[in-house]
Amino acid sequence: MTEPQVWTLIGVFAAGMFGTITLISTMFLRTMQNEFESVRTEVRNEFASVRTEMRSEFARVRTEISSVHGRIDHLDRDVNAIYRHLFGIDRG
Repeated sequence: MTEPQVWTLIGVFAAGMFGTITLISTMFLRTMQNEFESVRTEVRNEFASVRTEMRSEFARVRTEISSVHGRIDHLDRDVNAIYRHLFGIDRG
């Protein structure tokens, strides 16, 4: 262990291992960041599509409620006409 060549080889091996660990950890971190970004983008797109779908469904429900409201108004008018006819209110 006192030979300079042995210490040189140990140093070269240690530097190579340190460089390999650095390279692998850097590549791993970049890969993870890219994957997280892609998942984030996908989730944003899904939420946007759900939001759009919900808006269209709410608009459809509003339309249906408006039509039901119109039917109730017509029903109220018809019931008032029947009530006036039965009790003779409209004969003056």
